[in-house]
Amino acid sequence: MSEEYRKAGVDIEKGYESVERIKKHIQKTNRPEVLSQIGGFAGAFALGSREMKEPILVSGTDGVGTKILLAQQSGKADTIGIDCVAMCVNDILAQGAEPLFFLDYLAVGKNKPEVIEQLVAGIADGCSQAGAALIGGETAEMPDLYSEEEYDLAGFAVGIVDKDKMISADQVKAGDQLIALPSSGLHSNGYSLVRKLLFKDNDYSFDDQLNNGRSLIEELLVPTRIYVKDVLPFVQQEMIRGMAHITGGGFYENLPRMFENHLQATIHQESLPQFEIFNLLQELGQMTEQAMYKTFNMGVGMVLAVAPEHVEAVLEGIEDSFVIGEVEDKNKEHQVVFVEKAEE
Repeated sequence: MSEEYRKAGVDIEKGYESVERIKKHIQKTNRPEVLSQIGGFAGAFALGSREMKEPILVSGTDGVGTKILLAQQSGKADTIGIDCVAMCVNDILAQGAEPLFFLDYLAVGKNKPEVIEQLVAGIADGCSQAGAALIGGETAEMPDLYSEEEYDLAGFAVGIVDKDKMISADQVKAGDQLIALPSSGLHSNGYSLVRKLLFKDNDYSFDDQLNNGRSLIEELLVPTRIYVKDVLPFVQQEMIRGMAHITGGGFYENLPRMFENHLQATIHQESLPQFEIFNLLQELGQMTEQAMYKTFNMGVGMVLAVAPEHVEAVLEGIEDSFVIGEVEDKNKEHQVVFVEKAEE
């Protein structure tokens, strides 16, 4: 590389070192359909002879949001990549698709190979959890755009589903039961508010201990749960009519995306889990319950709409799943209604 380019702040030799460091992590995600090699100009993936009448590709792209600032400030970069993968593949799953492959885009102020390796190791871990191959990506060193300690991460995933097995809003019916899968915590949403409440409005520190035994920073950096391997078998057996990934916008924004306008989700509030971190944030922000459910996942990361005849099989097959309510004909102004007690 030219000395002039190095003086401008871009170190290509460090880039080569980063590639060598991440190869072993990428190889762990390999699938037989991957045709390309690490370091090529593009990733190649063979669809092969799948037993599908009309295969449809389903794509998703997302980032991690301001949660990434906490990873930078704490010097813990090994799990944030899982969040990036999760935000993409959970959305793909909600359409009934199997994630096939993933690509990442990593922008840094200064190429630090050990940090790059941590980030990509997390991405590879997330891909392994989702059964997706990590077939490519880009690491861009941009010293005038980011400080030496800053980085940003985004991802793109592609999945596949047979057209007649795609999950769509018109499949959900009144009487379907709503089955929840717990979140691992905050996941990757609401962190601008989280950081404000904890560190700007109040003097919490990363080392403060929670009652669950974790430090505050450990709690805040728990990676987003990936639901693919839990849920996909039931999708393929056509036991699930609808899915909602509870991300930004919480219950009020995401649940209505899985059914038509004449329906509503009735949620039994007492069935929802209680997470210490959500209770703390509500107290600090003096937030109403409605505001909390509009902002956070409140301990639920994925909601499934399941016909009554399949509820028992899904509950038995997904160990930590539980019923939180049902789909009804709309009788309220809003499409998401919380009730304090389930009707007998």
